[in-house]
Amino acid sequence: MASKDKNKALGRGIGALFADVDEPTSEETVVDLELTAVRANPYQPRRKFDQTALKELASSIAKSGVFQPIIVRQPDQAVKTYEIIAGERRFRASKLANQTTIPAIVRDMSEEQMMEVAVLENLQREDLTPLEEAEAYESLMKKLKLTQAEVSKRLGKSRPYIANYLRLLGLPTEVKQLIQKGQLAMGQARTLLSLKDKTKVTPLAKRAVKDHLTVRQLEQIVARYNGDATKPAKPVKVKKSPYIRASEEQLQEKFGTVVSIQAKANKKDQGKIEIPYLSNDDLTRILELLDINLN
Repeated sequence: MASKDKNKALGRGIGALFADVDEPTSEETVVDLELTAVRANPYQPRRKFDQTALKELASSIAKSGVFQPIIVRQPDQAVKTYEIIAGERRFRASKLANQTTIPAIVRDMSEEQMMEVAVLENLQREDLTPLEEAEAYESLMKKLKLTQAEVSKRLGKSRPYIANYLRLLGLPTEVKQLIQKGQLAMGQARTLLSLKDKTKVTPLAKRAVKDHLTVRQLEQIVARYNGDATKPAKPVKVKKSPYIRASEEQLQEKFGTVVSIQAKANKKDQGKIEIPYLSNDDLTRILELLDINLN
C-alpha cells in the first residue's frame, strides 16, 4: 500500500479511491475466478515487469496460494469476463505457477476511475519508467479529454512536472528506447530536448550512454551545439555565485529547458535571464507555465 504522506498529494476524491482500491470492504465477497476469464487492465501504463520477482512470487503462489485477492471489474454484466483494477503482478505470477483460478473481488468501477487508478497505482509505487509515466499522462488527456492543468489537479502533480514528462514523447524512437531500458535518465532526456538541431539528438543520446555523460556534461555539449555564431568570440565571463547557479537549476526544473542567468560584469545585482525555445509550440508551453495566454 502507498504511504499516507504520498496519498496527501492526490486530489481528495481519487486519493480516497486509490487508498482503498486494494482492500476489500465488509460488504464485498472474495470469489474464485478462472484465470482465462481475467484480462489485464487495458489502461495499465507499465509494460515492464521484473521477471525475477515474478518467478519468486509464482513459486510462493505454487506453494501457498494467493493471500491477497486481486480487484477486478466486470465491464459487461452479460459476459463473464473481468478486467484487473489492481493486482496484475499476482495475476501474471499465478499464470506462471500454472494456477487455474485466482481469488478476486468484483468491484463496480467506471472506465474513467479505472484509468486513473491504473496510473495512480503505478505512480505511487514508483513502478513506471519516465517514458511510461509520460504515456500514462498522455493517455489520460486523450481518453478523458483532459488538459494538462486538469491532469495536474487530479493527480496532485505540478503542471510543469506533467509538461516536462509529456515532452519526452517528442523524442526520436531510438532515444525513447534508451529511456525505456533505463540507459538514459530523465535529466539527460530533458537536456536533449533543448538541442536545436534535431538530427543530433539521437547520436548525442547514444554518446551519453556510451561515455556515461552526466547531465552537467550533456548540458555543456548541448550549449556548445546551440551556440550562436553572431555572439562575440570572447565574451566577458562573470563567475556565477552559488545563488545564481541555484536559481538557474530551479528555473530549468520549472521550464524543462536550459535556462541561463547572465549577471553584468560590473554590476552584481543586474543581469538577464535567457530561456531558449525550440518551436512555436515550445514557446506556447513556456508562456503557459508563466500563466500568459495570448489567445
